[in-house]
Amino acid sequence: MHAEVRLKAAFVPVTPFQQNCSILWCEASGRGALVDPGGEIDRVLAAAEKRAVRIEKILVTHGHLDHAGAVAAAAERLGVPIEGPHRDDAFWIEALAEQGRRWGLAECRPFTPDRWLQDGDRVMVGEAELRVIHCPGHTPGHVVFVHAPSRLAVVGDCLFRGSIGRTDLPRGDHRQLLRSIRDKLWPLGEDVQFVPGHGQMSSFGWERKTNPFVSDMALAQELDG
Repeated sequence: MHAEVRLKAAFVPVTPFQQNCSILWCEASGRGALVDPGGEIDRVLAAAEKRAVRIEKILVTHGHLDHAGAVAAAAERLGVPIEGPHRDDAFWIEALAEQGRRWGLAECRPFTPDRWLQDGDRVMVGEAELRVIHCPGHTPGHVVFVHAPSRLAVVGDCLFRGSIGRTDLPRGDHRQLLRSIRDKLWPLGEDVQFVPGHGQMSSFGWERKTNPFVSDMALAQELDG
């Protein structure tokens, strides 16, 4: 049944970081999820209401404040569970209040997910079943959400149009991020469109051809050289 369901996506850039808070919803049921509500919840919920999406959960790719800062507030306001990220990002989530004070984002506070996610887990958005892929490198507990039937992925800060996530923050690992992209994302197929954590959508195929950090040629030189 899940293979027949189509997943739709929209995103709203929020906070001074212009992070993409994604709205995912199942066409069959109209039920959906918020992915990475970093802030400006009123704007995000207005966008969901405009599309007649009933939010039933919150999904989190990783624990950085621009992606997770308003997760606690949104979950309380909506009365919905939180799923993700991987437990290895717990140290980032525990530091959200401190990070929020540093960057002037008052909504930021810690939370405990109702469900930590691991590689190979499945999450439901309405009637659509998404695969969870653990993609460490930007953070150790970063996860990606993939709906194969719709050829759609939400990749957080792993990969951008023309770039990749930074790895100079605590427990970032540049080579690990490159391996995550090459070994876990590319095999999903060049036709997969993805919503990044910042900027515009792209496809895995386009990035394999043109991205100066993770094109096939660039990866071969850096990882295998």
